[in-house]
Amino acid sequence: MGAEKTGTRRRRAVPWVVVGLWVAALVLVGPLAGKFGEVQQNRAVDYLPGSADSTQVARVQDELPGGESTDLVLVYHRDGGLTAADRRTAAGQVAGIADGHELSREPRGIPSADGNTLMYPVSSTGPGQDEEARDAFVDGVREIAGGTGGLSVEVGGPGALATDMGKVFETIDGTLLLATLGVVTVLLVLIYRSPFLWLVPLAAAGVAAAVAMAAGYGLHELFDVTVTGQSGGIMTVLVLGAGTDYALLLVSRYREELRRHERPYDAMGAALRGCGPAILASSGTVAAGLLCLLAADLNSSSGMGPVGMIGVLSALLAMTTLLPAILVLLGRRVFWPLIPAFGSAPRARRSLFAAMGTSAARRPAAVLAGGGILLGALALGTLNLTGQLKQEDSFTDRPESISAMRTLAEAYPERSAQPLTVIAPTGRADAVLDEARATGGVAEAAAGRSGGGWTEISVFTTAAPETAGETRAIEALRDTLDEHGAYVGGLSAQQLDLADSESRDRSVIVPLVLAAVFVILVVLLRSLVAPLLLLAAVVAVWGAALGIGGLVFGPLFGFAGTDPGLGLLSFVFLVALGVDYGIFLMHRMREESLNGAAPQAAALTALRTTGGVIASAGVVLAATFAVLTTLPLVGLVELGFVIAVGVLLDTFLVRTYLVTTASVLLRRRMWWPGRLSRAPEAVRRERQPEPV
Repeated sequence: MGAEKTGTRRRRAVPWVVVGLWVAALVLVGPLAGKFGEVQQNRAVDYLPGSADSTQVARVQDELPGGESTDLVLVYHRDGGLTAADRRTAAGQVAGIADGHELSREPRGIPSADGNTLMYPVSSTGPGQDEEARDAFVDGVREIAGGTGGLSVEVGGPGALATDMGKVFETIDGTLLLATLGVVTVLLVLIYRSPFLWLVPLAAAGVAAAVAMAAGYGLHELFDVTVTGQSGGIMTVLVLGAGTDYALLLVSRYREELRRHERPYDAMGAALRGCGPAILASSGTVAAGLLCLLAADLNSSSGMGPVGMIGVLSALLAMTTLLPAILVLLGRRVFWPLIPAFGSAPRARRSLFAAMGTSAARRPAAVLAGGGILLGALALGTLNLTGQLKQEDSFTDRPESISAMRTLAEAYPERSAQPLTVIAPTGRADAVLDEARATGGVAEAAAGRSGGGWTEISVFTTAAPETAGETRAIEALRDTLDEHGAYVGGLSAQQLDLADSESRDRSVIVPLVLAAVFVILVVLLRSLVAPLLLLAAVVAVWGAALGIGGLVFGPLFGFAGTDPGLGLLSFVFLVALGVDYGIFLMHRMREESLNGAAPQAAALTALRTTGGVIASAGVVLAATFAVLTTLPLVGLVELGFVIAVGVLLDTFLVRTYLVTTASVLLRRRMWWPGRLSRAPEAVRRERQPEPV
């Protein structure tokens, strides 16, 4: 009797200890979580691989006298022609800027051929790599530069673009976190139909997000992992989305076990044993898929791998330790008003997923063929995906720097207002300058700073930025100047290097992700056929989701291009996250088969018992990624849309109909070469699905 009481006291103490450890951890890592935003790097060069020409140019520029330069272009424009007063205003404002800031060279006005526009290139090495100083310089110039009476003044150039981009990323973390929390809260209230229960997984997810941010800061400080605004935002979505998914699966199983066990502690232990392997395998596939990004040549992608993995593992840890502890401490009353009483049976009601499974099982071959044809037809929409997204089209709301860029493109069709930067060995600078001027597509070239054995040369092309003509000029310059040991960089060259790296990364990472996920599925399901089926399904979903994107990005959203990283990142997330739901379904299907159920019965029972949870989890995950579509960056909008659509397709079409019908058709061949045998104990009473 005494031993039993001691054991009971220990069981009661365990949840308190777990909660206490989490509180202590939160107190310790809280200050580090607040520093996560400080280590994010959002310069274009921070996304590029170290071997790229444009990266070499940026590194050398940092070492030149004055360090990195902040280059601006002041654009004065009046429809119908600038007046003499307009030119005096421009000259006076530029002189005021020169008096208030240390400029690298004296600004010189360049009028357009039609007389409507006047541009003043302005450059300063004062801010260096200090982003706050750069923003202060740009804001100071914008305060001075202004027009009235029909004279428009815009401040553009690489420095202004970087400032505008930085301001967007500054708002992403807070906006994304609040919006995601709001969406998850609404969905959890609707799913649980309880005034209290939704708070528990949400609180656990919030703690997981704080731990993930602190760990992300540690990754950067200890291992110099690149953290960008993009990877930080996606980590937040992953923590809240994946964490809520794990919570839905665990809470559903816990509610089921509370009807069989008198003590919540025992019910939670049974729930963790029942769904724990599926949750572990699910998080493992996502983590493994993200870790494959370490093989990326692109800094932003390789950094996103460990940052995203930290987010998933933080969610896993919180949802399998903190969430169970809180639920056990709160007891059954947390489910009020739908409290699952010990020994009771769930309220019988018609299951939507039972009806869907039954309808699919009547003609499984026809359903499977029809679903496959539908996904294939949707995938054809990828042919409508537009070309690479230009920097000027990368914002949903056009900032001043982009407006200035467009004004310059119209006013100076004979030359680009955005220079390329060539870095040449000082001993060969004159030869490089002559070669650059003689290269086709080059309008003008001029030497700039020298130092450390290198000379900076600004090259203006005859074509507008990020056009086919400018790309040909960049390639021609690199071919011509390579023998002199020179590098060609600048914003347009960075975009070109970005696209080349993305293409290389797709060819390397896609096979790695498929192989890693396949191995995990084989270990979990002890089969070769079932993993191949799941992988084929998620790849089909990825193609269909991209196809839907191709059908709406241009015609409906008005986007002028596709982000070069969309294909790779959407593939990694849709494959890793899509396999999650396949794991939930297949794990339950295998469990039913091991208990002696016939193949069709096992498939339909698995769908009936997990369909509601998978649907709820899919809706939550799709909604969290859909939050990305509210951000002002086209690349994140496209990524959020494709992943959200893919998750919904996977949840309501592929898992419900295609995987189920394929399982019915394959029968026991689904588990080849493993063997299914009846469990040694009597077949357990069939479990009734719990309301989700």
